[in-house]
Amino acid sequence: MWTNHGYPQQLAAFVHEHWLEVSNGDAEESELPGLPMLEALISTAYQASLLREEERPLMFRMVLCEPESFPADDGPPLGLHRLIFDEYVPCVPQELKSLVHAANFYRSLLGIRLDGNSGPQIWGIVHSGTRWLHTQLGGKGSAPKLPSTLVINVTGPGCIEVCKGSVTVGQLSEGRVFGPSTNVFHSVWLQELFAETRAERTELHNQAKEHADADWATLDPELTHLIDQHMVKRVLAAIRAFRHGGTLIMVPPALAPELTASNRYINLRYKFVQDEPRARFRTLIVSMMNTLAENAQKEKHQISWQDYQDSGDPRVSALDEAIFEMSHLIAALSTVDGAVVMTRRFELLGFGAEIRCDLANVSTVARALDLEGKRFKLESTRGVGTRHRSAYDMCHELRETLAIVISQDGGVRFIRWQDKQVTYWDHQATFAFSQRF
Repeated sequence: MWTNHGYPQQLAAFVHEHWLEVSNGDAEESELPGLPMLEALISTAYQASLLREEERPLMFRMVLCEPESFPADDGPPLGLHRLIFDEYVPCVPQELKSLVHAANFYRSLLGIRLDGNSGPQIWGIVHSGTRWLHTQLGGKGSAPKLPSTLVINVTGPGCIEVCKGSVTVGQLSEGRVFGPSTNVFHSVWLQELFAETRAERTELHNQAKEHADADWATLDPELTHLIDQHMVKRVLAAIRAFRHGGTLIMVPPALAPELTASNRYINLRYKFVQDEPRARFRTLIVSMMNTLAENAQKEKHQISWQDYQDSGDPRVSALDEAIFEMSHLIAALSTVDGAVVMTRRFELLGFGAEIRCDLANVSTVARALDLEGKRFKLESTRGVGTRHRSAYDMCHELRETLAIVISQDGGVRFIRWQDKQVTYWDHQATFAFSQRF
């Protein structure tokens, strides 16, 4: 079957149509350029993405606004530092290629303005620092806020992300145009899958609170969910950075004894003994909850995600670093052939797991077209790799399993049994992170 591929013109039309539906949280927002100019800007970024610098693909970010939009006396880590060229240069692919190393993707943006006579111009560099990556990598620390204007991120050949400030409006990748709705972390089903785990941790936290010497503040119910989410983001980002690919298998805690013994589902080549280090993730998260509640001002009604982000408590920072290290440990385990197996409590059962569900022989899976998988398209599994096929078989045979497959090229796929069929979601993580940004 022939497939129509998306290109800059289709992405521009998508962004133009959906721009007003997206909010960056500002009362005042910049107007989007007219469709012809928007097409020209995205097309220029697209053409630049196809170039290479020293045999490496180009990655860069550019923001459309006047230099005066940024204070002259600000800079990272909490602000944005703008540097203005004494002569503006035309915004064309070759100039973008020349500037990508000076405006490092992970730390800076190129400032773009529109000139009625000369067209788009590069006026300078906006240094942001790396805190903006926390929304992708997970972790604490507030990032400098971009103005609610057009931002174009080039993340690889033919891969373009268009944002309003820091909020995604539309993306182009692998010849497909899509919106931000494919972020699986925003789905209801994923939250519900881990609801019991969060309830267990809350009970442990409440028990500690009852035995505390002083009054503790209460926690926003969403806080532990967001900490979970960012922890998983860190694991996925670290696996993608290795560029090896990997599979995470997450199962209900009640299945841990069966899956660590001889069973018909998986063969765990490397198993961990059942003791506290195996459950360190949960211990760290409960410790984080306790520390935040203990250290808060008593008059504060609830401790929110923003309080966690802004906390300067060295104990919170140490726990955050410990969670970061656990994430990288799991990513390292994924480089061994086979799956990493965990419970939904994030208890690490083992790695190098061979999936034995050969009799499942899943020939068709559902590709979810929305966050909850209510709309889907049936696809043949013919031609998919062993890693994906094994995950499909596992979810078919052990239907409480959540499998997350990370491809060598950085693609992330969430897989589960839903509505009497194996269903997958392509999680749109738009770029792989360097381990040395």
